[in-house]
Amino acid sequence: MSSHKKTQQPQKASFVFGKRNYQLFLLSIAVVILGFILMAGTEDIYSFTKITLAPLVVVIGFALGIVSILIKPKNQRDN
Repeated sequence: MSSHKKTQQPQKASFVFGKRNYQLFLLSIAVVILGFILMAGTEDIYSFTKITLAPLVVVIGFALGIVSILIKPKNQRDN
């Protein structure tokens, strides 16, 4: 039996997501934080901002996070 060792060429390490994905993900985190800031406070507990606007902003932030994960990077090369 002959044992042949294959020499593997080192591949360039790359990120899983593209730059645009990371930018959208950071934006989604900022939108979620903004939603929680809108929800905080001690003024009127039943105000439009706390009951309607803030939860909507949080949901939009989570949706943007999902989109940032699912979107395909533009400059992806096949090797």
